[in-house]
Amino acid sequence: MERPTFSPFWHRVRTLKPRLRPHVQITRQHYRGRRWHVVHDPASNQFYRLSPVAHDFVCLLDGTREIEEAWKISLAKFGDASPTQNEIIELMGQLYNSNLIAIDTTPETEQLLQRGKDRTKKRIAQQAIGIMYFRLRLFNPDRLLTWVEPFLRPVLNRWGFMAWCAFVIYAFLSMLPQWNQLVRGFDQYVLQANPASYGWILAVFVALKLCHELGHGVICKRFGGQVPEFGVMLLVLIPSPFVDASSCWAFPNKWQRIAVGAGGMLFELFLASVAAFVWLNAPEGSLTRQLAYHAMLTASVATVLFNANPLMKFDGYYMLSDFLEAPNMMQRSQQMLTYLMQRYVYRVKNARCPSTLTGEKALLLTYGVLSMCYRVFLFFAITLFILGQMFALGLILAVWSTAVWFIMPVGKFAHWLATSPQLADKRARAVLTSLVLGVAIALLVGIVPMPDWRRASGVIESTRKTGIFFKTDGFVTAAFVKTGQRVREGDVLVTLESPEIVRAIAETEGELADARVALRMAQEKGEVGTADVAQRQIALLDRAKEELLVRQGALTVRATQDGVIVGGDPAALIGAYAQVGEPLCGIVDDLHLRIVATLPQGEGAWFNELSPDQFTIRFRTASQTQRVFSAINPRSPAAAQSEIPHPSLSFKGGGDLEPDPRDEHGRLARRPQFTVYVDPVASAGAADQTDVGKPGERVYLVFTLPSKPVLYQVVDRVHKAILGRVNL
Repeated sequence: MERPTFSPFWHRVRTLKPRLRPHVQITRQHYRGRRWHVVHDPASNQFYRLSPVAHDFVCLLDGTREIEEAWKISLAKFGDASPTQNEIIELMGQLYNSNLIAIDTTPETEQLLQRGKDRTKKRIAQQAIGIMYFRLRLFNPDRLLTWVEPFLRPVLNRWGFMAWCAFVIYAFLSMLPQWNQLVRGFDQYVLQANPASYGWILAVFVALKLCHELGHGVICKRFGGQVPEFGVMLLVLIPSPFVDASSCWAFPNKWQRIAVGAGGMLFELFLASVAAFVWLNAPEGSLTRQLAYHAMLTASVATVLFNANPLMKFDGYYMLSDFLEAPNMMQRSQQMLTYLMQRYVYRVKNARCPSTLTGEKALLLTYGVLSMCYRVFLFFAITLFILGQMFALGLILAVWSTAVWFIMPVGKFAHWLATSPQLADKRARAVLTSLVLGVAIALLVGIVPMPDWRRASGVIESTRKTGIFFKTDGFVTAAFVKTGQRVREGDVLVTLESPEIVRAIAETEGELADARVALRMAQEKGEVGTADVAQRQIALLDRAKEELLVRQGALTVRATQDGVIVGGDPAALIGAYAQVGEPLCGIVDDLHLRIVATLPQGEGAWFNELSPDQFTIRFRTASQTQRVFSAINPRSPAAAQSEIPHPSLSFKGGGDLEPDPRDEHGRLARRPQFTVYVDPVASAGAADQTDVGKPGERVYLVFTLPSKPVLYQVVDRVHKAILGRVNL
């Protein structure tokens, strides 16, 4: 890559005599087999990474040697590998701005180096940009951590880590037998939490996060680092403590830096394991059990999902950066995207690539694209969440974040386009390129139709399902079917035995014989009244015998329709005493199936507005994800309903519908949904629908709507996502 050697601004810095500040520390580190030097100012906790050539140049600056003299020495030593004049000016500016070097400057040079004297103003600007992650610094915790660290030092080693692993694994294995109860607890302790316990839940959250930050701070102190700041961060309006353990960046061993990054999660997962045993032994329904569940959930699932996520600058990001030996990965990935645009779109010849290693270039490009997409997703997710809780505040945050994340970058780009010296001889072409790109993006996003896909999850169910119940009391003596077996209407499922019915029939038949004898005798004697009584008694006994015979016939339980046995296993009831009304099993017709799915309330508009021939339906089953089936005959009630159409569609069944916490039975959804029924189409050559799937199997549907521009689709989806969520 061509690097211009000379700079038109060199005369402003050539005679300066800078020097590193006396308290600055330099640590040697290795990244990807190359040596680097980390410059650290313990007073301001500022860091800067130098290549060996840049480090050699900086070491030449002792306060008596001019910059130009040091540059000539570097040229003689390193030749083409030595820094150019532009690179030296940039290096001096960054070191000066980080308060790592001292220079007696003139006003003109001060303007060139752009030293930010007012650091408070810079911090306020950063806080305004990251308003959803507002930070408030409180005090220096270093003395407190220095006091705590000796008590924990005996376990802050590899043996302590092995003991931690054993304890966490033991806690996890102890929870496995209670897994179903643990899953149900989310509905009981989170969705249906008592508002009176919200304060305790918040206190548990803050306490866990204090221990999280204690983990970072103590492990940082364990390896000789400093922790100069403790504060509170409003993470999407939720208070969360934080410490500044960035001094670990100067550690020469990357595993020590990774240990500091993982320290918070290590401490929290230990507390989650303790909370698991408290939850297992606490009384059902007690506040202790509820708080233990929240502690367990927060310190395990939540901390791993958020803190271990490397796409945001939390613990996982720094751990991944150290593991891959790619420091400043977030900033450099953005610089990589900027470089690619400048180099290949605007043809800027002297654009600087943030890396010279092929593997690292691919890493930065991949990470830059992924993190950018994730930030857009996070923006919409957080905005919709806050809008659903506090509409006015959510609207303010949405407008502010839109301005910071989208409008400001566009403004900076326009400023670069208008003033950048890199475009001095090609500004007109750059402006024309930008206009062409803008028009192309506008056409692609706002005018060109694109496929419009809407997704939903559903469950296969039978159009006919019958429950089989016992119609009389008796002992089950034999079972002729088992779960999953196909039966036809009238097939015998089980037989029962009832000595009481046999005895009652015999007694009734004896009484009938006596009544008939009495009738004949009365008729022979001409006793009309006695004969009438005998006839009425015979009629009553006949009816009683018929009822007993019906009950005797019910001792043989038969299938009421063609289908497959589901539910309980009849063979498991052999020898058991069954009572009237108890369920035996179910029979579903697996030859005639349908799919029941749900659409959010906002999605019901297009379903009711479009005719079935205007969109197509495809789906995959959970057991045959490689096969795509079609569906026809979509139908739905005219209005949204709160009733959950199938248990598998709720949270408890592994679905997406959040149950209403006010509903004790879990049959109602928190938000109304449109229930959609479609009929699956069997594969070509199949005799029936059995090749599609089995009743109860989960399916994933895709509705292909008429093509529309991407902008219209995005606006429509955002509008529908907000619909029904905001509290005005």
